Amino acid sequence: MTVTETLVRPSVKPHFPIESLLSARLLLAPRIVGNKVFFLSDFSGVLSLYSMDKKGSIPQPLLPGGQALVNPHLMDGHNFYVLPELGRVLVMMDKLGNENYQPMLIPVEGGIPEKGLGDRYQDEKLACVECDLEKNIAYFDRDDRKNPETECLRVNLTTGDVTSLGRSLYGNRCNGVNSDHSKIILADGYTAGDVVLFYREPGMKERKLLYGTPLEERGGRKIPPSGIDWCNFTNGDRGLLFASSIFHDDGGLTYLGFDNPSEPVDVQVRGLKHSGVGELVASKKVEGNLFVLTYNIDGASWVYEGTFNAGNSPSFTIGRSLCGLGELSDGVIQGIDWQVNKGPPMTVEYVLSFTKANMPSQLYLYPAGGKGPVTRLSDERVLGIPSDYLSAGEDASYTTWDGLRVSARLYLPSPKLGYKGPRPLVEYVHGGPQGQERPDFTWFSMPLIQYLTLNGFAVFVPNVRGSTGYGMRYMKLVDRDWGGNDVKDHLEGLKHIERDPRIDSKRRAVVGRSYGGFMTLTLASR
Repeated sequence: MTVTETLVRPSVKPHFPIESLLSARLLLAPRIVGNKVFFLSDFSGVLSLYSMDKKGSIPQPLLPGGQALVNPHLMDGHNFYVLPELGRVLVMMDKLGNENYQPMLIPVEGGIPEKGLGDRYQDEKLACVECDLEKNIAYFDRDDRKNPETECLRVNLTTGDVTSLGRSLYGNRCNGVNSDHSKIILADGYTAGDVVLFYREPGMKERKLLYGTPLEERGGRKIPPSGIDWCNFTNGDRGLLFASSIFHDDGGLTYLGFDNPSEPVDVQVRGLKHSGVGELVASKKVEGNLFVLTYNIDGASWVYEGTFNAGNSPSFTIGRSLCGLGELSDGVIQGIDWQVNKGPPMTVEYVLSFTKANMPSQLYLYPAGGKGPVTRLSDERVLGIPSDYLSAGEDASYTTWDGLRVSARLYLPSPKLGYKGPRPLVEYVHGGPQGQERPDFTWFSMPLIQYLTLNGFAVFVPNVRGSTGYGMRYMKLVDRDWGGNDVKDHLEGLKHIERDPRIDSKRRAVVGRSYGGFMTLTLASR
């Protein structure tokens, strides 16, 4: 035996510290402008803003060290927008974690943040929900920390002019705007998915109802939740295209014409490539009749590019999959952006962040015009643990006690680890209960799941009734029933997994936090 062989051959079982799993940096919320990709990362130990060449380069910090940004999972609105016409980046920042986010401006090359609106909203919380990069007009939710109502603000970032678009106890959030900013869609929300639309035009002193029944007009009637997402102006500004649950509990495309807003139209989507159970999450206009649709299918992201045809029978035709196939499959998207070259011919360049259960978030670029394969711009990894030692997870969905399908995943130790025989089981219960556990390495629970599999445990992760991602009805089944039928779903899941010869169900445990902690105690004590 040579000296080299002696050094590389482990004499004891490898040790996998949790610090290794926490070493992978985040690459989130990318945006593409010109030849640069801008994104959020914790390269410096706190989340901050960076840019890099779209062909690949060493990332450049754009903010001074120690100035932390909030995780996009945890804030309303968007963290930042790049404003090429102004040569600035709009960044939403708070002070030492007080959550009073304010719009700050820095040069596109980076610099010291300056107050975008001075001190007029000091000690208040603003959320940037939309920004027009050509006209430099942004829309903000305003919480003054004194009044229970939320105000919608339109801000001209060139001049600093601010226009109030009204207040509401229930949001009054900007939920759509046409290209010349002459018509604004405003939305109130009551409970999850219960959305009512209003509109506002120049000269109007108050918003007007567009679709839905406001709370004060219901008179005790139960109104089905509409689940309306962002509204895209289309068909020459004669109507709106949006994702909703008006016709399909698991989400579908809906067209709402301004000539007859009480009669929304179900839009048929042709060419979907996914299977499984999930929901349409969002639709966003790219340019003209070109849109991007995002689906959540059994926890995994699918993103499609396609075209909308208003016509007599509105329809949507899928052109290509941007996420869901090949390398970009069985994982979760952490942001997508694009830039359009209006040509002719028109071409679009996409940048996105994508992660899997066993892969940290990475940045990808689709070249303009759909020519050539997707390019991975990053190579983020877990330090000290080979990637093939991490568990990819597999589908473990089952039929529960009342015939309902429950989406679930099972994470087994990698064969590379050499564990023999049936594995002891840990059930992990997500929080919420209206939440969802997904194959997402950037989410705090995945390092724990991987740590358990590295140490020989199998981890069962069911998304029982009440979870998000499977339609409005499924999500609301847990309302006023914590510790009821959801418990039965967990018990049925454990019975289901007992039949797997790879699992030793005589040795099993349960763990969770928040609602998951409640369910952990419930399962352990009953």
